[in-house]
Amino acid sequence: MANKESQTIEYKQSWRNDCLKAISAFANSDGGMMIIGLDDKGVIKESQRGQ
Repeated sequence: MANKESQTIEYKQSWRNDCLKAISAFANSDGGMMIIGLDDKGVIKESQRGQ
């Protein structure tokens, strides 16, 4: 990915309950985009079901 994580872009390797915190933060600001399946550096990772 060309973009790094920022106030409006969040990468998550898989869906977990902590994703809700990022969604809430986006809702309380100017919005944003969460991309699931990438690590913090934007590298594609195998997606696994979170707990």
